[in-house]
Amino acid sequence: MNGKNILILALLSTLFTSAYAQPALSAWLQNTTGTLSRHYVSGNSMPIQDNDSVNVQTVLYSSNWVYIRTKGQPSYVTGPFLDGNPSLATNQNAIFRISLNPVQNTGNPTNTNGGNIGLFINGVALFDYRDGVSWQNATNSLKGGPLGGMGDQVWNRDAVVGERLGFDCSKGHPAMGNYHHHQNPSAFKLDLSVISTICNLYDADGLYSIDSTTHSPLIGFAYDGFPIYGAYAHKNVNGTGGIVRMKSSYKLRNIAVRNTDALGNPVTPGPPVNNTYPLGYFREDYEYIATGAGTPDYLDEHNGRFCVTPEYPAGIYCYFATVDDKWNSAYPYAVGPTFYGIKNATKVNSITEPVTVYSPTETDDFSTIVSNIRIFPNPSADFLAIQLNSLNTQNVELKLFEMGGKLVNQTTIFAGSTIAYIDTRTLYNGNYMLLIKNGENQISRKVTINR
Repeated sequence: MNGKNILILALLSTLFTSAYAQPALSAWLQNTTGTLSRHYVSGNSMPIQDNDSVNVQTVLYSSNWVYIRTKGQPSYVTGPFLDGNPSLATNQNAIFRISLNPVQNTGNPTNTNGGNIGLFINGVALFDYRDGVSWQNATNSLKGGPLGGMGDQVWNRDAVVGERLGFDCSKGHPAMGNYHHHQNPSAFKLDLSVISTICNLYDADGLYSIDSTTHSPLIGFAYDGFPIYGAYAHKNVNGTGGIVRMKSSYKLRNIAVRNTDALGNPVTPGPPVNNTYPLGYFREDYEYIATGAGTPDYLDEHNGRFCVTPEYPAGIYCYFATVDDKWNSAYPYAVGPTFYGIKNATKVNSITEPVTVYSPTETDDFSTIVSNIRIFPNPSADFLAIQLNSLNTQNVELKLFEMGGKLVNQTTIFAGSTIAYIDTRTLYNGNYMLLIKNGENQISRKVTINR
């Protein structure tokens, strides 16, 4: 190969790497306004203010790695955890190192593991399906994890099902202080079929709200460096075909007893399928069924596919946070049960190579941010809810004025959350003006109070 061709290839490689890596730098929600975390405790529906900064504190990078400094705290309110979990979401003071140049693992795939397997763009951890609990056949009971002891690790409990009572409104909970999501980080109350009432008393939201009409946002990165998206995308891998829900290819097995694996091989028995342990209670209740041509909206065995996205117009392998047609979380939830790429991300104590600080830029068009805003109920009796559709990357100020210009209430929708509330119980009946502002940009909407 002559020198000219080598130069051209080097230039193309540089351009590709720069374009390829850029979303892994710009997607993180950096806290530039000093926003602090909040949490609920059981019996108190008023959030308690903490002293920890939310979202990501700093993004740094080298030629091969991006380093994320985070305290592991989201901008949405965490807690309470009503299954007896004594932990609160606490400061993780962590540095995560994630590859800027992810590659496919062409050998035996690496299983996902307990603990962190990815990081959401707000610096909160992603766990896989498991919670460390499995069935112990000798004692006919569950063991391991928060229950103590050790199960057989043949029939492993699915945390999304088995620990549902312990999730907060945002579908998260802590493990020894490490707040994390096992599943799509959109609040229970926003699902089409609401399967938890936790939001009724301890209201919060999540990282984003699902929108079936547009491509879901990039919400995180797995520990192999490949991106994780929300629930909806273009049907076809080339970015065409309309917006559809990305579907898991894992299906519940047709079994009444648990004594074989998905291939029919005999294994140590688990409990029978019943109301206490329904199908789906254990990870091994599922089997992978590959789909054929013409079904690109069904994902592979890692819960992803190679496709074009808004952030990667040349295409990249993507995981998706899968949900069913009611928007309830669908196994394997985000990544797994194996990684597509080479798992090489890690939590580090310090950065030992020269790095550059990545400075965030406000690139979102304000008109896009508020184009699908929902204000409800309107007319209002007790409160106004102001919700942004999909992902919010900027703090949005909300101010409610009397028609004569007097400010009567105000609040903020923080970056990394989607909704805020204004108490209207002390206001007189009549018309008011809601000002929605981001920096120098603002719009107004008329609302009515009527009891």
